[in-house]
Amino acid sequence: MASWTAADLPDMTGRTVLITGGGSGIGLITARELGRVGARVVLGVRDTEKGRRAIAGMPGDFEVRRLDVADLGSVRSFAQAWSGDLDILINNAGVMDVPPARTADGLDVQTATNYTGPFVLTNLLLPHLTDRVVSVTSQLHRQSKLHVDDFDWRSRTYHRMHAYRDSKLAVVLFSLELQRRLTAQGSPVRSVLAHPGIATTSLAAHSSANVINRFTFLLNDPEHGALPTLYAATQDVPGNAYVGPDGFGSIKGHPTVRRPGRAGLDEAKAQDLWRATAELTGAGR
Repeated sequence: MASWTAADLPDMTGRTVLITGGGSGIGLITARELGRVGARVVLGVRDTEKGRRAIAGMPGDFEVRRLDVADLGSVRSFAQAWSGDLDILINNAGVMDVPPARTADGLDVQTATNYTGPFVLTNLLLPHLTDRVVSVTSQLHRQSKLHVDDFDWRSRTYHRMHAYRDSKLAVVLFSLELQRRLTAQGSPVRSVLAHPGIATTSLAAHSSANVINRFTFLLNDPEHGALPTLYAATQDVPGNAYVGPDGFGSIKGHPTVRRPGRAGLDEAKAQDLWRATAELTGAGR
């Protein structure tokens, strides 16, 4: 079978897609391609002026709205202001390997951006959703030692890359439990996962674990890095599908459905994490 590319995207006319962090990197490429095939694309970004500059001149129906997923007040205001159907939510915004810091809500910044904020946003927007939630994770979730009782790094010594890995395993577990709940409710909405492999984007370029500058020939370029998200958002994949590159180690290549790490399939841990997150944030109860 020929490798799937953005040229294989279906017509998305009449469909509304929300992309968090859609003003740069893989999120912007995802927005561009979905707009190209007719979708109404809403970009939820922290800097609306930067977002508008990013989409200037792009063909398509775009809207830029302020959304800081690390700020639960911003998340709640954004969700409260949403009206009408939302076909696809793409939880794309993320940070990697950042120094320890706390948000205005007292949450770990890295965990809040990558997991806690998207958890709250998804739960608040569920009444509007008609098709699917796509959550962007990372192959590094396989190296996580996530502590459900301290996923927000309140008692452990903070480690930048450990926090990143944990947040991405939390995303995988979130998708698992979200899909279980949707199925139990008889909902047609699907929760699916995507990961870009290792892509040469600004997200990882500053990381202390960076290998990008030395091994670019082994990695996905941003255009290929966006393909798993586009595939997960538009193709007929099952609930809790894990879409990533088809190459060795799922580091680069074209999108295909694979399997997450074993820890990401732990239903009991997924339920425990959901309860802990709901208690911390007040969402998803």
